[in-house]
Amino acid sequence: MRPIKRTCIVGAGAIGSLFAGHLASVAESTVLVRRREHADLLNREGLRVSGKSELHSRVLAATDPAELGDVDLAIIATKANAVEDSVRRLQGHFPNATVMTVQNGLGCEAMAAQFGDWPIISAVTFMSGTRHSDTHVEYELDTATWMGPWAQGCADFETTRQVTDLIVRAGLKAEAFPDLLPAQWSKLIFNSAVNSIAAVTDLPHVKLFAMRESLSDLGHLVCAMMAEAGRVAAARGIELYEDPWEMNVKAVSKGMTGYDAYAHVPSMLDDVRARRPTEIDWITGAVVREAQALGVPAPIHETMYRLVKAREASWNLTATTH
Repeated sequence: MRPIKRTCIVGAGAIGSLFAGHLASVAESTVLVRRREHADLLNREGLRVSGKSELHSRVLAATDPAELGDVDLAIIATKANAVEDSVRRLQGHFPNATVMTVQNGLGCEAMAAQFGDWPIISAVTFMSGTRHSDTHVEYELDTATWMGPWAQGCADFETTRQVTDLIVRAGLKAEAFPDLLPAQWSKLIFNSAVNSIAAVTDLPHVKLFAMRESLSDLGHLVCAMMAEAGRVAAARGIELYEDPWEMNVKAVSKGMTGYDAYAHVPSMLDDVRARRPTEIDWITGAVVREAQALGVPAPIHETMYRLVKAREASWNLTATTH
């Protein structure tokens, strides 16, 4: 891979804005957005990052990739359900780029590959932020992005390490893996349980998710759901990089002194509260599909998947009946 001098972040939500704001310190940072007014604001005011980092970065933003020229690295930072539309817009552009997908769930790399022959890096991220406006994002959780060459593509590990080094030099945390699947499945299983349960219960990720002292404690369901997905991963021949249950306990241990000391709103709960389509098909739905293909029972995942889909369907029903 040639030296990374120009980057493009596709999608300037919280995660995309964190990447764009930080990468501007080590490379020319461009951003592809959907709305003209969003692009105009970014071009005029720049991008402010507060919280774990304090930055005010200049970026070049556009709604048409043709306005950005060629880039060396394109990071698809939209939600999973927007990846197909996003990479379709890139078709015929960025011929010399490496493309990195950074979504929850499974399957986004294959969607990206349909629209270009770019080398593709798979990534999952644990960092989080709150997008306060089109030009301001707060950096909240400064944990790592894990990445590795997509197994079905032509990216190599050295390219992955080069991208990792760039992201680390920009002030973010990142780790490269020759094979991302064990880490990707660890995150998938964590998200499949935490996100779907939060979406159904309207609970943010709090210490209740790790409590198993009494019969009614929610942690029993979280643990059972994670164990079920772990059996699917094992049947697929994947040895998990981290124990999803321990990841869950570690996260909520920040709030063990009170229900509201740590109360992260998972992305799926945020979508449900805003009545937006969720990523359930790429997360819990992905586990269900893998389980069915392998012949492994996954009744908890099937139940949670159908409950979230039913909740989405209820919004249209409510609009019709009222």
